[in-house]
Amino acid sequence: MGNMNNSINYIELPMVNSANTKDFYNQVFGWEFTDWGPDYISFSGANIDGGFNGMGDAQISSPGVLIVLYAVNLDKKLEEVAQAGGKIIKPTYEFPGGKRFHFHDPNGNELAVWSE
Repeated sequence: MGNMNNSINYIELPMVNSANTKDFYNQVFGWEFTDWGPDYISFSGANIDGGFNGMGDAQISSPGVLIVLYAVNLDKKLEEVAQAGGKIIKPTYEFPGGKRFHFHDPNGNELAVWSE
């Protein structure tokens, strides 16, 4: 696959708490993390490289950039998000092509999960 010209190559989100962030994304999505000092973690296992940046005053703005994740079983994923401490902010709704829900992660970032 490699680095493709003009493609999204890396996603970086603000972070308030490293431990909560790692626990949440590992528990719900199975992501793995690498610590790069006290205020930065990178993740793998999301089909794109990315990280969480806690340097400076992390400004969490909603909705900001919306990252949409895919799940085969949307109902099960919503349950896992809630059990891991995510806050469901838009319950599952249908749209042309599928259905999705939105949630806040432990940092207050808004993300969505969809399925066909």
